[in-house]
Formats: sequence, C-alpha cells, structure tokens
Amino acid sequence: MSARVLILALLGALLPGPLAAQTRPATLSTLFEDVFGPNGLVVSSDDVQLDGTNHAAHFNSSFQSDFRLMNIALATQLTTVPVPSPASGFIYKFDSATGTFVRATRSFGPILSDRAETIGRDRIAFSFNDQVFSFDKLDGVPLSSIPAVFRHDAYQSTAGRSDVISTINTVDASVAQFTGALTYGVLERFDVSLAVPIVRTRLSLLSNATVQRVGTGPQLQIHYFRNDAAPGGHGTSNQFFADGSASGLGDLVIRGKGTLMREGTRAFAVGLDLRIPTGNEENLLGAGGTGVRPFVAFSGTFGRIAPHANLAYQWNGSSILGGDIRTGQKGDLPDQFAYAVGSDMSVNARLSIVFDIVGQRVINSPRLTTFAFDATGPFGSAALEDLRFQNASYWGSSGSVGTKLNVAPRVLINFNLRFALTEGGLTDRVSPLIGAEFAF
Repeated sequence: MSARVLILALLGALLPGPLAAQTRPATLSTLFEDVFGPNGLVVSSDDVQLDGTNHAAHFNSSFQSDFRLMNIALATQLTTVPVPSPASGFIYKFDSATGTFVRATRSFGPILSDRAETIGRDRIAFSFNDQVFSFDKLDGVPLSSIPAVFRHDAYQSTAGRSDVISTINTVDASVAQFTGALTYGVLERFDVSLAVPIVRTRLSLLSNATVQRVGTGPQLQIHYFRNDAAPGGHGTSNQFFADGSASGLGDLVIRGKGTLMREGTRAFAVGLDLRIPTGNEENLLGAGGTGVRPFVAFSGTFGRIAPHANLAYQWNGSSILGGDIRTGQKGDLPDQFAYAVGSDMSVNARLSIVFDIVGQRVINSPRLTTFAFDATGPFGSAALEDLRFQNASYWGSSGSVGTKLNVAPRVLINFNLRFALTEGGLTDRVSPLIGAEFAF
C-alpha cells in the first residue's frame, strides 16, 4: 500500500494540476482531522457578498467529524494484537525418582495462544518476537479507496450551496511490534511474566478531491481550487496529503498464570493479564487506558498432537482515543471477548508445527459503512458514495500457521503467518512473525 500512495503522489506531481497539499500532523491521532488544514476543507471563491467580501466556501463531512473514530479502530487493534505466549516452549517437571528436572512435553507449544502447563519452579524463560501488520481493510472497506462526500455549510439555504466535493481517500496504516517477554516460575504450578512491546506506527492519508458543481453549474468562479495551470486559475480538483510515524514503548503487560489441574497429559490453568498504559496514545503507540484480561487455558498431549484452547475477556478503561483528543475528554474503549483454539504437532525432536484460530468479539465499537449519496441541484445530479460510522459489535477472526525449531540446547526459533478470516475491524491479509525463545 505504501507503494500505491507513492505512485499516486508522483502522478499528482507529474500530471497537469495542483500538487498535493502536504500536512504534518501534530500527532498521529489527529492526522485525519488535520489533513485539509486547520480550517477544514475550504475552497476558493470569487463570488462577492453583499458586504463586499469574498464568499468563503467551507465544506463539512463525516470524514473529518467522524473519521477520528479510526483512532478507536487502531486502538482496538493494538489491544487485540495477540502477544506471543510468554511461556517457554520447554516445560519441565521434577522427577522424584532421579532427583532431576525432565521435559514434560514433546512439542514446543503454541505461538499466539497459551497452553495450561507452567515452566517449572525457579525456571526462567526469555523470548522476543517481531510482528508486522500492514492493514488492508476497515470493516471490509478497502483502505485504498474510502469515499467521502463534503457538503457546503448551510447547504439547505440556497441552490448555490448544493455543490458538493467528492473525495476518494487512500489510507496507509501499519504497526510493527517487537515484544520482549520474561517468565519466571515462582512455584511448580505458578508463573509470572512481563511483556515489553516496542511499537512503530505509520499512518498516511492521500485525499483526491473534486468539486461537483450541481448547484452552480458552469460558474467556475463560485467554488474552485486555485490552480495556475487551469483556465483562469479555477481548478476542479485538488490533492491533500498527510503522513507521520512514531515509535516507542507500547503498553506493558504483566501476567500471572497458575495450573489448577494436571491429570495425566491434560491440564487446566487460569490467568490474569494486566495492561499498563505506558504507550503514547496520542501517537497510537498504546491504547491510553488500563486493561484487565482474565483467561483460562486448556491443553493436552496425545502422542505427537498437543491441542489447546483459550477463552478470555478483556475489560478496557477509558482513553482520549475513545473520547475527544482535542479537549482531552476520555471515553471508554470497547471491551472484547477473545478465544483461541489450535494444536501443535511434534514432527521430530527438533521441530513442531503450530496451527491456531484466534479471534475476538469486539463490543459496541464504531464500524465503517458506505452508502449511496445522490447530490442534486439546479444544474444536475451526481451519484456518489459516502461513508458513515455506526456503533455495533462484531466478530474478528484470524488463522495462523507457524513452526518452532530447536536450533541449540534450550533455544527455539519461531516463525508464524497470521491471516484474516473475517472482515471485522482493521484486517491484514498476512501478518508475519519471527522470534526466538531461551530457557534457563
């Protein structure tokens, strides 16, 4: 998508017409509101009003007033990115017959979910994983072509104000998350973990705007974009571009997990994740609110196959991303019910293959939809598409397949591909992960 934005920007510069007006937002969370400048989408006009001043043509749209809700979608995505399991692929238990610790499982465990076993008393596991998300769609709408219609302020008053500006908007949104995790076996059946993410967020918006003169017709001087290359400087179209990136510490996650039942090769555990809002939410590095996530994990081993299942519910606190960034007013972020089900399979003593389906039910979150908009005036009509946001709950699910390779004593290399199965929320066709685990 980055290449698409670059190509469009280059074409805008090479073809006759105005160059894209570029904006550098103060923060990533205000990019969509700032792309057209501090006064919104304003066009030029030579029309003289009764007081002798030029008519100031200001246009309004849900794109600016409501598309800030894209921040909630991004924040929701940040809170639902599966943190790779902090538990080690090496699980040990004490063998009283030999007086030593021995491997308790043949496989190396899941990557994006959890198994019920703990790592063993006084054991330490360290891991790091790098995930990259380059989003393609928001609620099924391609980010490469989001429509939005801008209507004139007080458009009901006169026919001349029935002109509209149609836009096609290309959004490039990506998140890279490098997570280091440390797990310590406090007791034989109880672990504590700390996950520290380093996040890099990139966001850009290219908006191609066109004046639809259904209210003023051939009178180009009423509403136009100033363009020296157009006749009389009265241009019909213009480009606007804003981009930015930020990197830094994300939201820390502290975890406690205890195995309540271990019966033969089967086990059941409960745990609690506490998300601490250490990431800068104004630059979309964190959610900006505390999160509490209790979960349960089931797992078992049947020969070479080790199935597992997780259930969780995440309560999210309030954040300015869910409220109003300009005023600092906070609002609640959507809560989520999450699940994971899958299995890892031991191919041989050094290699495991992992399959998972992970997903969540996001509760009462802004959702993007498009609808047909008919712009009508005394000089004709135009059939356009527009956007709106509506609050609703939705399911978002992904599949993943990965491998764990034992490359040295107590060292694993992880590789995983995560792919979208549904179109709820922000989705990425394929999200790669690579990482390593060390056990001590």
